[in-house]
Amino acid sequence: MSEEIVPFYIPSITAEDKKRVVEALVSRWLTGGPKAAEFEESFARYVGVRHAVSVNSCTAALHLVLSALGVGEGDEVIVPTFTFAATANAPLYCGAIPVFADVDESTFNISTGDILKRITKKTKALIIVHYAGQPCNMNEILQIAKDYRLFVIEDCAHSLGATYMDKQTGSIGHAGCFSFYPTKNITTFEGGMVTTNDKDLAHKVSLLKNHGMTSDARTRNELATWYYDVTELGYNYRLNEVQAALGISQLSRIDKLHRQRIGRAHYYTKKLNGVSGIITPFEAKDRTHVFHLYVIRVIEREFGINRDRFFEQLSKRGIGLSVHYTPLHLLSYYKKKLGCRRGDFPVAEQASEEVISLPLFPGLNQSQIDYVLQQIKSIANK
Repeated sequence: MSEEIVPFYIPSITAEDKKRVVEALVSRWLTGGPKAAEFEESFARYVGVRHAVSVNSCTAALHLVLSALGVGEGDEVIVPTFTFAATANAPLYCGAIPVFADVDESTFNISTGDILKRITKKTKALIIVHYAGQPCNMNEILQIAKDYRLFVIEDCAHSLGATYMDKQTGSIGHAGCFSFYPTKNITTFEGGMVTTNDKDLAHKVSLLKNHGMTSDARTRNELATWYYDVTELGYNYRLNEVQAALGISQLSRIDKLHRQRIGRAHYYTKKLNGVSGIITPFEAKDRTHVFHLYVIRVIEREFGINRDRFFEQLSKRGIGLSVHYTPLHLLSYYKKKLGCRRGDFPVAEQASEEVISLPLFPGLNQSQIDYVLQQIKSIANK
């Protein structure tokens, strides 16, 4: 591969971010301190929920929510096949079975029609993923959940700040699970958050993330006591103070970060709409797409080469790229564990052969975008 001219992603880290991190580093509480609580309060206000619980990853968030809801052995949880492994792994951690569903061919979000085909007497919950930053069709999903008495967990790893009918993702289902991985819309290095309006659920998640202990070190220090009890089989899924400090700083400018992402995404779309064989992202009118990813489709019969060859040629020209995703049912572990086969989910399989994620991040400048566009058009012209 040639020298990288346009990276796929660079995190947005400012002087203020660094200042906040250093302040946390020299504080007494490096974990379990006031910064995590401040981050949770700020995050809950932003999303529009009563409760937010910080954790060390979105994977942990999904696992904790399912555990807190009582999902376990013998239960089934419907998840999209067109997602990252964590979405399906969380049910498995609880002893439940992930049941894959196909996706909508326009948005790549979970297909409500296919959800209905997968529901059985064992189905206990739905995990829906707001793919690339565009919300799912939540009205239809909530109606299905109501009809069949199912929990709805929003996997919001891509969608912080996205709205569906003026409601933030993470505030619509029973719980929302967010990621702060370096490529996400805000970062805490690694990290995640659970959001909910259910006080009992928030309490249970808080308990489980800290070993099932009835009090943490800071609380015991404030009360001048050593005593605690363990009432649940819990985990060590805490977010530390340095991560929380970075999260507070990043969240304070999230609207600016969104404007930068969306502006760059729309510029890509404007310039690529005339290129034969390239399909730009679909944006539904009743929701806001925050473009965690900018995903195009390469239609071989119109463009002239397939996605893999296109990926190879752009990579040789110094452009960082990715593919989101190979459907889970085609990956070795899930094929063996769940007995999946090629052909089970045709829309996701077709999409996986055509999608490619272009560079998109707040600091991506005009000349870098134009370079990417020039190379795409150069390949198209050949």
